[in-house]
Amino acid sequence: MTRLIHYYFISLWLVFAAAHSARKSLRVIPRLPTARHVTEPQVTSLALDADPFGVARAFLQSHTDSDFFIRNDSYTDKNTGVTHVYVRQRVYGLEVADGNINLNIRDGRVMSYGDSFFRGDNLSFASNSSISHATYCAQFISRMPMTSSYSQLVLSELSGSFDDWLVHHCTRPLAAVQAGITSDSRKDDHNIRDPRRAALYFMISAHPERTVVQGLIINFDATLDGMTVSHEHLSTTQVDQSFIIISGLPGAVRAVKAREVYIQIPSETQGTQLHPSWRLEVEMQDNWYEAYVSANEPSTIVSVIDWASDSPIPRSDGHVNALEAKLNFIPPLKRSKSASYRVFKFGVNDPESGNRTMESAPYDTLASPNGWHTISRANEPKNSPHWDKYNVDHDSDSDLELFMSTWGNNVLALADAKGSKKAMGYHPSAGPKMHFDYSYNPQANPDDVLDSTSPKQYIDFSLTQIFYTSNMVHDLYYRYGFDEVSGNFQQDNYNRGGRDKDAVIAHAQARGGRNNANFMTPPDGQNGICRMYIWDTATPFRDGGLDAGILIHELTHGLSVRLTGGPADSKCLGTSESAGMSEGWGDFFATTIRSSKDHPDYPMGSWAANDKGGIRNYLYSANMTVNPSTYKTLDEPGYWSIHYIGEVWAEILWVVSVRLVEKHGFSTTLFPPEPLEDGIVPIGDFYLPRLQGEPYVPKHGNTLMIQLVILGMKLQPCDPLFFNARDAIIEADKHLTGGENFCDLWAAFSSRGLGIDATVRFDDPWGDGIRTNGFSIPAECQ
Repeated sequence: MTRLIHYYFISLWLVFAAAHSARKSLRVIPRLPTARHVTEPQVTSLALDADPFGVARAFLQSHTDSDFFIRNDSYTDKNTGVTHVYVRQRVYGLEVADGNINLNIRDGRVMSYGDSFFRGDNLSFASNSSISHATYCAQFISRMPMTSSYSQLVLSELSGSFDDWLVHHCTRPLAAVQAGITSDSRKDDHNIRDPRRAALYFMISAHPERTVVQGLIINFDATLDGMTVSHEHLSTTQVDQSFIIISGLPGAVRAVKAREVYIQIPSETQGTQLHPSWRLEVEMQDNWYEAYVSANEPSTIVSVIDWASDSPIPRSDGHVNALEAKLNFIPPLKRSKSASYRVFKFGVNDPESGNRTMESAPYDTLASPNGWHTISRANEPKNSPHWDKYNVDHDSDSDLELFMSTWGNNVLALADAKGSKKAMGYHPSAGPKMHFDYSYNPQANPDDVLDSTSPKQYIDFSLTQIFYTSNMVHDLYYRYGFDEVSGNFQQDNYNRGGRDKDAVIAHAQARGGRNNANFMTPPDGQNGICRMYIWDTATPFRDGGLDAGILIHELTHGLSVRLTGGPADSKCLGTSESAGMSEGWGDFFATTIRSSKDHPDYPMGSWAANDKGGIRNYLYSANMTVNPSTYKTLDEPGYWSIHYIGEVWAEILWVVSVRLVEKHGFSTTLFPPEPLEDGIVPIGDFYLPRLQGEPYVPKHGNTLMIQLVILGMKLQPCDPLFFNARDAIIEADKHLTGGENFCDLWAAFSSRGLGIDATVRFDDPWGDGIRTNGFSIPAECQ
C-alpha cells in the first residue's frame, strides 16, 4: 500500500507540475489530546502580596516533575493586575516545543491556567512520526468522495476550489518530496545532527514555484552541499539556547534558524509521545514558517504553521524587567507637529459608507505619546526616508526624528511593487505642514483593457488611508490592553517593556495577489507585515486598503497571535478551531468598529468584493433568521476551512456583544478619555466608578465587550478551542466586574449552542469530529 501511495504522488507531481502556481500556506498543527484549560483550580494562596513569579514556581513544583523554564515574555497586565506567566517544558535538556503552561496569577493566587505539558514516560519516544503533513493530507483524500468541489471563497485559504486546494497544499508538495527522496543519493548517510537536509526537504514542500522546486529536486545533492551552517548562542537568566544558522537555502529570503527540540505526537491511547525534530524558522517571499521537521526522517514535516494569515502579513530582556516596566505617563511633545489627513474617518467602513473628512493626529497621546510620525533615532528602520524628515527640536542632538510621510512609530506604510518585507518603497511626502490631502477620483483607464492601473492613480491617498486606519487601530487596541509588554507593534517602546523595532510594515496595492489581503505575525520584536491588494471585482478595480473592515481584520491577526500564548510564541493559533477563531476575531472587531447603536446587520468585505452580501456566508446579525450559525455548524460540509470556522466564532461574539449592549447601552466612541496633565485617566462617561487600585471597566456594552475579548485572549491557553475562548471571556468578566455579567454571557453563548452542555468528540488530531449544541446555562442563572 505504501508503495502504491508513493507512485501515486510521483505521478501526480508529474501531472500537476505545469499547473499555475498560486500562493500556498502550509498549516499542520495536531491537536494534543492531553491539553487542558482549568478556570477554577484548587490551589491554596501563598500570600496576598506574594511575588507572582514565586507563586508560579511554587505551583509548577507541585504540578509537574518535569524540568521547565519561565519565558522572558511573561508580564503583568497593568489594568487588571493579572500576571501572565508563560512556561516551556524541557526534557533531557531540550525544549518540548508544544509543552506549554500559561498561568494567570493575581493576589498571590493562580486564577486559571492552560497546560499542554508532555505527561508520558520520558522514555516514551516515537522514533518515526505517525503524525505528519502526509497523514494530514491523507485525511482529506479519504474524505474526497464525500466532498463536493466548493466554489471559491474570497478571503479564504481555498485556491479556486477544494480540489485546487488539495493540489497546491497536499498533492504537489508530497509528490515533490517523494521525487526529492529519489534524487537524494546520500539519504542513507543522513546525520540527524545536521539540519540542512530537513531545511531542504521543507523548501521542496513549501515553495510555490514549480521551476524552483524542480531545480531543488534535480540538483538535490549539489544544493545540499552549497548550504552552510554556523552557530549562534543565546543566553538569558531564564534560558540558554543554541541555534544553527543555515545559509544558502534557495527560496529563503534570509538565513534559516534551526534548533533541536522535541515535538509531541498524539498516540492511539489518547496520550502523546516525544519525537525529536528540527524547529526551522523559514522566511520566504510570501510566507514566514515555523516548521518542525523530523530529525530522524528529514523528509517528514511533523508540524508547521505559517505566521502569514490570509484574508481572501537597545534594551535589556527578562520577565522581571517586563514586570517592573510601568506605563509611565509621557506628556506629548510640545514642539511636535500635528498632522491632518483627508480620509474616511475611523468607523466609516468604505467609500460607499460615507464621505472623506479632514482628521487630525495623534488621536490618542497615551498610546502614541510622540505622535504617529516620530521615531527615536536609535530605533528608526535602516531604510527610513532621511530626505523627508527634520529634527523635532531643530537640534542635531535630539534623539527624535519626525517624518513628513506615511512613516512613523506604529506603522510604516509604503507602496512596493515587489511586496517586499523590508521597509522599502514609495511613500508620499506631505511637506512641513504635514497636510496629507490627496485626490481620490477612481476612473476607468481607457488605455488599459483590464483597468488594473486605475488604483495607482490615487496611491498617495491609499497610503494615507492605510496609515491613518492602522494607527487608529494601534491606538484603540492599546487603550484596551494591547501594549508594549503584551507584544504590540512599535519601533520604540518608550522603555515601557516588551521588544521594540517591530512597527507594522503596511503595503498598499501590493503585487503578487488579487482579491485578498494578508498579515504576517512573527514573535515580538520582529515587524508585522500587512499586504493589501487590488480587487478586480468592479470597474474600475478597487483598492482593498480602502475597505476598513478588511484592513482591521488583518491587523487583528497581530493582536490575537501576540496575546494568545504570549508575545514570543506565534504558533498558538494553529489548530483547526484556534486558527478559525483568529479569523473570527478579525471579523468581530471590524464589525464592532463600524457598528451603530441600533446594531443592524453587517456584511464583511462587501465594498471590495462589490457584493452587498459580502464575502461570508451570512451577514453578522443577532437574528437567527438572518444568520443561523451555531456551534454545530462547524460539522457541516466545507466548514473545515478556517475562514468558515471564523464566521461562526465571529457571529457568536456578535450575539454576545448585542446582549451586553441591550443591558448596558451603547457608547458612540470606542476610545477612553485621554489622561489629564498629571497622567490620571478620568472616568468621564466611559468607565464605571472605581476605587483606587481597581481596574478600569468600560460602562457600555460595546466597549465592555471589546475589553472582555482582549483580556480573554490573554487568559486563554495556547491553541484554544471554542470552549476555552468562551470560558476565558467569562473569566475576564469576573476579573473586571466581579462576575456581574456571568448569566448574560452564558445566556448569549448558549443561544448559539455554546452552553454548559455543549460537547465535541474529535475523530482525529486535525479537528474533525462531532459537535453537539448545548443550550443550557448554569443552575445559578436559571
